[in-house]
Amino acid sequence: MDYQSRRNHLQERLQRRKIDAVLISQPDNRRYLSGFTARDHGIEESSGALLVTTTGKTWLLTDSRYQLQAEEETGLPVLVYRKGLVRLLARLLATVDCQRFAFESHYTLHSVALAYAELAEKRRIALIPLKDLVEAQRQVKSETELSLIRHAVSLNEAVFTRIYSGLSAGMSETEVAMAIETAMHEAGAEGHSFATIVAAGSNSARPHAVPTTHRIKSSEPITIDMGLILNGYCSDMTRSFTLGPADDRYLTIHRIVRAAQLAGLAAIRPGIPMNYVDRAARKVIEEAGYGRYFGHSLGHGVGLAVHEAPSLSPRNRRILKAGMVVTVEPGIYIPGWGGVRLENMAVVRDGGAELLNHDATDLDL
Repeated sequence: MDYQSRRNHLQERLQRRKIDAVLISQPDNRRYLSGFTARDHGIEESSGALLVTTTGKTWLLTDSRYQLQAEEETGLPVLVYRKGLVRLLARLLATVDCQRFAFESHYTLHSVALAYAELAEKRRIALIPLKDLVEAQRQVKSETELSLIRHAVSLNEAVFTRIYSGLSAGMSETEVAMAIETAMHEAGAEGHSFATIVAAGSNSARPHAVPTTHRIKSSEPITIDMGLILNGYCSDMTRSFTLGPADDRYLTIHRIVRAAQLAGLAAIRPGIPMNYVDRAARKVIEEAGYGRYFGHSLGHGVGLAVHEAPSLSPRNRRILKAGMVVTVEPGIYIPGWGGVRLENMAVVRDGGAELLNHDATDLDL
């Protein structure tokens, strides 16, 4: 990864906004700009922050627990804060003659923001809260990133194929979820990109169901939503099916959802508003009479985070760009019966959508 080019691009954007320095604390943004892979133990316990200035100077600020890792992974000057981040920050900002200092307001505790405000007042610095600064830069993936994402998708599919072949009626949702996540680790994944969803019967009417002790019946709807992390990049896919013969109701709904997914994929290309893609898929479900059973957005971006920009939502009028990676995941969820969701990942290309999923599990009915 060319982290220096990424930082150069960020510095150019800061200059246009007349910002002298920015503190990057969100873990995925920090990694994107530096290669530092440490994770936070929640927003309240950071593993470090990246101070990027428009003068070209960049420091990685961390505590002693992560010093060696930061030095080995980034090649940047690493400074250890022994008396707190804010005190070290005050010293550094003075060395770069900072007049306008920005921070990531969406990943900063209120108490920390108050400490920044106090620092700014003492130093007579303008404090600029920013949101989605680096996230916007991360939306368009390089070919190197796309290659890593393809490998994550391929491994995710291999894990699913392995588990799918061993499924049988009587297994519990939790048993299947645990088997999936164990298989991910055995296959070499760094971990799951989100808690695996296994939902059967009426539980599958909950888009983000939590696996339970419910034992799967042979012909009831089953939804598995799973993703893993490989080389830092995420995958995300959803499969819906039945273990035994599907009844006419399931067959009808499954086919409607697949038709909606194909309509959404067909609408993807650069220059198209994101809500147009959502509308293309949603129209299929609405015309089939199931519109009120599809409540969430059509899809989201995937990269270092499993849920990131852009969003294929009914409200998002922003434009798709080549190199973006999105999920296309329409669903129909009927309380008391169950649900069907089908999710694949795609790259926005000049000629349309490049489908990243190539599973051969014969789940279309």
